[in-house]
Amino acid sequence: MEDLIEQRLVDAAAVIGDGDDDVVLTCGDFNADPPAGFNTVIDCIAHQVYERGQLAERTTDYYAQDDRGTVWYFGERTAELDASGHVTSTEGSWRSGLHGARAGIFMPAHPRVGRTFQQEFLRGHAEDRFTITSRRARVATPYVTTNRALRTREFTPLEPGIFDGKLYVYGIGNVAEQSLTGPNEALQLVEVLAPR
Repeated sequence: MEDLIEQRLVDAAAVIGDGDDDVVLTCGDFNADPPAGFNTVIDCIAHQVYERGQLAERTTDYYAQDDRGTVWYFGERTAELDASGHVTSTEGSWRSGLHGARAGIFMPAHPRVGRTFQQEFLRGHAEDRFTITSRRARVATPYVTTNRALRTREFTPLEPGIFDGKLYVYGIGNVAEQSLTGPNEALQLVEVLAPR
């Protein structure tokens, strides 16, 4: 896969990739009642990863926003597929409330520099965390340029020494990602199209 991956949002869908190796994201409601203290149903984002034009992984992530504005991450259902489309692994799947898994904070309502949050938790399987490193970071993508991006440093104790940087813009969401250590990977938001 190329070092720089582009992201396009099209009619509530995003395509990240170079044509041969793509990630397709779609959004929709999980149709679950909101948990106590939450003002929205659990929403889901479905990811489809294509390698050389063939579906290699599919994942659905579940989110909800509480009454104070914090966005919580309630789990993911993931499946890796072989060349015939058969599931070979569901490693990384988890759902809050099952097998000791707990929801984590995806984005606090009032982010403060230096704060670290548990993004997901299922011991030994899903332990991502992030630290807010700036609320005034500069980001320039083909879609947006600003000096007011929120920058985070993401990591997990399951992969010691591997760090990713992510940039979020209010009202848009995640607009850029870059590996800080480990394999060199990047993504940027290049376009958002209005629904047709």
